[in-house]
Amino acid sequence: MTTQAAGGAVPEYGYADAAPRCAHAYLREAVRALLPADLRGIRILDVGCGNGAMLGWLCAQGAAGVGLDPSGQGIAAARSAFKGVRFEQELAAPDVLARLSEAPFDVVISTEVVEHLYAPRDWAVGCAAALKPGGTLICSTPYHGYLKNLVLSLSNKWDKHWNPLWDGGHIKFWSRRTLEALLREAHLEPEAFRGAGRWPWLWKSMLIRARKRA
Repeated sequence: MTTQAAGGAVPEYGYADAAPRCAHAYLREAVRALLPADLRGIRILDVGCGNGAMLGWLCAQGAAGVGLDPSGQGIAAARSAFKGVRFEQELAAPDVLARLSEAPFDVVISTEVVEHLYAPRDWAVGCAAALKPGGTLICSTPYHGYLKNLVLSLSNKWDKHWNPLWDGGHIKFWSRRTLEALLREAHLEPEAFRGAGRWPWLWKSMLIRARKRA
């Protein structure tokens, strides 16, 4: 996923191949645990799909999917690696289904994306617009909680963790409370939370599953 810059300019994130990037094993398994056991017949939209590794993995298990990302490099790598999956260089928006000529999706996933966005409300509204009533959003973002923040402070790791010199890096930092508030604004009702990676309360990422209100 690339950072959504002011004025619509989106710098390339640097997807040059099909390496997992944000489809790290710990994150893939956490997403999978929040999905139905049988993915056959489930239609998934991956918002911020990068080089397609997460969506390609889910489609190999029976899902039907479409991946969106503003990165031309990422979409090129995804199309090369996953021939049977549709990938488009697009952003989530209220008219995303019309632009794609697709029916509403059962599931939208968006992993390690929202922390890169200047306008996260646009992302949330776009994700909700792509779902059928009662459909599911699963999103992840780096975890921030009291204990982890305290450990970062005591170990003097803030410069590494919030490195401002990372072009295209993280620009917003979410807690469970603020991310759930964002989803509720977009008429998505949070129904499950889990951490992923590392030890409890020091997780690398947090995931929220939310349901679109009918």
